Amino acid sequence: MIIYKTDEEIELLRHSNLIVSKTHAEVAKHIRPGIQTLALDKIAEEFIRDNNAIPGFKGYRGFPFTLCMSVNEEVVHGFPTKRELKSGDILSIDCGTIANGFYGDSAYTYAVGEIAPKVKKLLQVTKEALYKGIEQAKVGNRMGDISSAIQEHSQGRHGFGVVQEMVGHGVGRELHEKPEVPNYGRRNTGVKLKKGLVIAIEPMINLGKRHIEQMEDGWTIVTKDRKPSAHFEHTIAIVGEKADILSTFRYTEESIKKNKELTEV
Repeated sequence: MIIYKTDEEIELLRHSNLIVSKTHAEVAKHIRPGIQTLALDKIAEEFIRDNNAIPGFKGYRGFPFTLCMSVNEEVVHGFPTKRELKSGDILSIDCGTIANGFYGDSAYTYAVGEIAPKVKKLLQVTKEALYKGIEQAKVGNRMGDISSAIQEHSQGRHGFGVVQEMVGHGVGRELHEKPEVPNYGRRNTGVKLKKGLVIAIEPMINLGKRHIEQMEDGWTIVTKDRKPSAHFEHTIAIVGEKADILSTFRYTEESIKKNKELTEV
């Protein structure tokens, strides 16, 4: 069952997503070669709790950390570890919070130091694909309009692999609500988009082929060909002719600009 949100509930969702967005910005200040992803996870948890919210992922279905941190060929759901980042790595961070009973959810892929031009292109195209999908998120359209816009841009125009097994989702009092939001599909198919629908749109795009597999930890998803993967995500509300983006990259990208150890994408 799809749960449509009232205007008041959308404002509560906005608040939780704002905390997610500011958590990204806080973590981005500390990303550099030599830092352990586990240290970044601790920074995120402390920041979330200091802002009167709860880490939305920690303990969710047994996930043991605050952030999903996926490096290079890791697509999503990677564990923070003592592994040290190095120049040339890409780091996908997915963050969730709970505030006032509602979830926030947003992801961003960071370029550590100097990255290969083809990998930088992957990040740029994945972020562009997210916004191409958001452009289609309006009352009267269908889910397939979002999905096909993402696929057409990343695969059709640029030849990257679109992960099909992992999808976006509804967001509300639960982290994963109906409906699913695939990153591939056909226009004018799927669920009709109505006012009050809140969804997370999250392209997961591979430099190589689309195929993925799960690691032995039961969580981390990697590309089968071990080529890099990028992930960008916004939580948005369907409100009319134009989507209301509840999360924001503004604070994150301000932090990236100030951090000389990161490359802007």
